[in-house]
Amino acid sequence: MLVGVPKEIKPQEYRVGLTPTNVREITAHGHHVLVEHGAGAGIGMQDEDYRKAGAEIVAGPADIFSRAELIVKVKEPLAEERRRLREGQVLFTYLHLAADAALTRELLASGATCIAYETVTSPTGTLPLLAPMSEVAGRMSVQAGAYFLEKAHGGHGLLLGGVPGVDPGKVVVIGGGTVGTHAVHIALGMGADVWVLDRNVDQLRRLWRQFGRPLNTVFSTRDAIERHVRAADLVISGVLIPGAAAPKLISRALVSEMKSGSVIVDVAIDQGGSTETSRPTTHEAPTFVVDGVIHYCVTNMPGAVPKTSTHALNNATLPFVLALADEGLAGAMRRNPHLRDGLNIHKGHVTHPAVAGSLGLDYVPPDQALAE
Repeated sequence: MLVGVPKEIKPQEYRVGLTPTNVREITAHGHHVLVEHGAGAGIGMQDEDYRKAGAEIVAGPADIFSRAELIVKVKEPLAEERRRLREGQVLFTYLHLAADAALTRELLASGATCIAYETVTSPTGTLPLLAPMSEVAGRMSVQAGAYFLEKAHGGHGLLLGGVPGVDPGKVVVIGGGTVGTHAVHIALGMGADVWVLDRNVDQLRRLWRQFGRPLNTVFSTRDAIERHVRAADLVISGVLIPGAAAPKLISRALVSEMKSGSVIVDVAIDQGGSTETSRPTTHEAPTFVVDGVIHYCVTNMPGAVPKTSTHALNNATLPFVLALADEGLAGAMRRNPHLRDGLNIHKGHVTHPAVAGSLGLDYVPPDQALAE
């Protein structure tokens, strides 16, 4: 199979779909890999590194999109990339379609097959291709929150860990999944007063066992969210419904009742955000202020640490890329139901129920769409 790796063009995005190490694995299976010139420069991987791994370096995205049968990316295709997609081509990347109707419409019109990293599943029910970036984002969320709590960056001038004789800051983590677990880990390490809210009691028990008494666990209700968010210095939201738009758990009215100079880090922004006041931002302009509350809503948080993120992502994606290349789309989908869960769009059909439900579009089961 001819596999293509374009350079990411989203602002401040330096990750790359395949590292030279993974290119070498793919070419060892007899496949040909096209890599756009400079695609790996953001993580210190030069064209020569890719050549040594067996890739062909091409000048620009036109060669990638016109020739490759399988496109491996990191972020959703932007408008100029979407125009290059064609029927029969397979796109494998993060998509987050539930929050972007325009992107979904254009991918449907392209006739391409679009497999979303974030909805690929595992035998244990986890999301193995979302997990590594959720780990990174969870850890980064506390760093970002601590930075913007500093007075020089707009916050109310609080040190999260406090000092002897001075109270630490209160960190409220909404959602105890992968993002929440890693946020808790870093926040506790900084010495903050950490509270995690979740509706899954088993998840709260797991966190209690993992972190012990320094962590405060709360069953999530509307009352609990309102009470703890009002008192928080830093709120981190990592709530996820796979494939679907994030639920709006923090209302505009509640934001207005928060401390002036407090910070919200909405890691759920890729799926539309879990705060009514959230809107997507970039690393170039990461924050905005509503009612005195700083909102950090960067849609590609892990892109700020591309070396760590790219290697973590590639570790997870390689088996699936090899499956698609070795067996072709039909064979890989037939053999691996967990990869089939990642199928979001195929030949003009929406093939993931949560995406269809979030956008009010017709849903066609993957097996039916593939059979057609």
